[in-house]
Amino acid sequence: MATPNIDAVKTYLLNLQDRICKALEEEDGQERFKEDRWDRAEGGGGISRVLTEGAVFEQAGVNFSHVFGDKLPPSATAHRPELAGRTFQALGVSLVMHPRNPYVPTSHANVRFFIAEKEGAEPVWWFGGGFDLTPYYGFEEDAMHWHSVAREACQPFGEDMYPRYKKWCDDYFFLKHRGEPRGIGGLFFDDLNEGGFARCFGFMTSVGDQYINAYLPIVARRKNTPYGERERDFQLYRRGRYVEFNLVYDRGTLFGLQSGGRTESILMSLPPLVKWRYNWRPEPGTPEARLYEVFLKPRDWLADEK
Repeated sequence: MATPNIDAVKTYLLNLQDRICKALEEEDGQERFKEDRWDRAEGGGGISRVLTEGAVFEQAGVNFSHVFGDKLPPSATAHRPELAGRTFQALGVSLVMHPRNPYVPTSHANVRFFIAEKEGAEPVWWFGGGFDLTPYYGFEEDAMHWHSVAREACQPFGEDMYPRYKKWCDDYFFLKHRGEPRGIGGLFFDDLNEGGFARCFGFMTSVGDQYINAYLPIVARRKNTPYGERERDFQLYRRGRYVEFNLVYDRGTLFGLQSGGRTESILMSLPPLVKWRYNWRPEPGTPEARLYEVFLKPRDWLADEK
């Protein structure tokens, strides 16, 4: 098996961060990302970029990190106990977009590479990542576009990749305590090392490169939709679900906190404003109810194309 090229992964990730930030700034048209470079005491560091109070994005964060240490945290070894005691390096780009207009969905993406090493043993490495969409008001054409681009990212690597990672995304971004998905899904993959480094690296870059193609057409289509206090209130309420998932279930959040990562950068994923309301339910027949009835259910969004 080819030796992993960590320098190539790092170069790609830094370039991806630059490209995504540039595209988002152009779409926002008002604010720019502020950059914050940080070091981690145990080894490594990162570059956090955050855009706040933009015309389109109330808050948007695009983070790069490259950290290393003597042992992986519990979140990384829980399902792979054979990695305990190995040194590690972890590189990735992670981003979350919280738009101002409730008709523009929140989106999340990340691509990452891990390698765990031990003297006298073969290194263990893998890629992970994906992207997912969290609408507040659902539109079929947006969901179909999002999943169509997700499928395009996977197709060069086999017909089974999209359905496999689409299902994994549906299963992963699920709030068990609420019994509901976080959004309409997309792609999620982890522990990817089948077929060698070059093929897996190629898949990760395909997913990373397609994020902007998946998200920005939806933003452009919805960002000027008129809205009022009702829609804004519902957006803030639904953002609460996003917070719950990230703090209770998200592997990236847990890994970052357990590995001594930079708290401000890790919790950049949380929205700037959010509401909770006791035992609230949308009125039947409303657009808010339609989100639950139509969009917050696992669904083959590309079924009509088959």
